Amino acid sequence: MNEYDLARGLHILAVIAWMAGLLFLPRLYAYDAEQAGKAEPLRSEMRALLRTWQTRLMRIILNPAMILSWVFGAWLIWLNVQQRGWAHLAEPWMIAKLAGVVGLTAWHGFLSAELRRVKAGTSTRTSRFWRMTNEVPFLIAIVMVLSVTTEWRFG
Repeated sequence: MNEYDLARGLHILAVIAWMAGLLFLPRLYAYDAEQAGKAEPLRSEMRALLRTWQTRLMRIILNPAMILSWVFGAWLIWLNVQQRGWAHLAEPWMIAKLAGVVGLTAWHGFLSAELRRVKAGTSTRTSRFWRMTNEVPFLIAIVMVLSVTTEWRFG
């Protein structure tokens, strides 16, 4: 096993964990939003449980996985720069990948801000909103994975 294979394997594992969290947290938000119409004793108990899960998911899985994805991704870039030079960062497939990273990071930030609103009781998002946007990270991931695995180029 060489250094590049190690970096790539660790990066893939970190991204899997990050994606799992990005796909699951909106579902927890949807369940939380659905509690608005429920009877008070059960609603309060369920919301407390959901908010514990939301917080733990963000702190224990999402934040560390995002950081590790960035760290291992930067390591991969560094290893590629040593072999190919900086020009590979201007390849269309790499631009698509980096744009996806920015998109996933922005979605992560949006989910983090929403967690603060949910905890404060100021969230206005509906269950329908969360169900409709739940697949956003996966759609971004499709573009990223296909661009990297095919290294598509123009022309």
